[in-house]
This record gives sequence, C-alpha cells and structure tokens, in this order.
Amino acid sequence: MKMSDPNFLNAYLDEIQKHVPERDGYNPKISKASVAWHLDHSLKAINKICDALKASDPNSYQSSYSLAQTVSLTFGYIPRGRAKAPRSVRPPKEISSQDIYDQLAEARDKTKEVVLLDENAHFSHPIFKTVNKSKALRFLQVHTKHHMKIVKDILKK
Repeated sequence: MKMSDPNFLNAYLDEIQKHVPERDGYNPKISKASVAWHLDHSLKAINKICDALKASDPNSYQSSYSLAQTVSLTFGYIPRGRAKAPRSVRPPKEISSQDIYDQLAEARDKTKEVVLLDENAHFSHPIFKTVNKSKALRFLQVHTKHHMKIVKDILKK
C-alpha cells in the first residue's frame, strides 16, 4: 500500500481493535507487558508521531542517517527487547478499554490527515534520528506490526 493512501495503517488499526477484548492477556515468557500495554503503546506512538509531523516546520527539515533506521524500515523489522519505550509513549499503570478505543478513533483520524502533509514534515526519534514523513509513515507500519506480533505471541495457546 502506498504511503500516500490515507488508509495506509487501517489493517493494523483494525487488528488493534480486534484485540481490545483480549486486553488482559499476559505471558511473561513473551513480554513483561500485557496485551493492553502493547495496544495502548502502539496507539500513543501513532498519535504522538502524527502530532509531531503536523507541528513540524518542513523548511527546517535536515536529512540524517541512521543505520538502525535504514535496516528497520527496509526489512520491516524491529528486534525485540532492544529499546525501551520513551516516557511520552508509555502507557499508564491502569489502561481502560475505553481509552484504547478513544485513542484508536484519534489514530484513524490523524493517519488520514498526516498523509496530506508536506514530504519534509518530520519528527525526531531517539534511535532513528530525524525522520521525514514517508519514513515516519513506514515506521508507523513497522512499529505497529512489531507490537501486533508480540500481542499474537502473548495470546498463543
């Protein structure tokens, strides 16, 4: 799917929604965090990155190189257990299903808007450095896929 398609993340957002009823799933052999944590974190990341892209000044964008970014976005893979979620996208101790649904609705709206932004809209990532819009949208796919894979592994019987 093209990154200019406003539905570029819909399959993952649908998957998040599907897993909300299984929010209490937990398997410490797979992750220290519950299903609800992974759902909430994924949505916080989507919404914060969309906000950052929207707030950025495209004229101030300066390309930067990160080997981790290149490898991750090219292969569509984030290794498990290597990085800690930044404080701004960490879920609270208590995560309500309603909060997940609210963030999901927000993400659906924001992902439709963000594709219309200037190509040089950007955000700063702690490992990937400065990320422009097209790479940011790819990152949202890769990051959400990463957490949905963890959710599926937690829920395996």
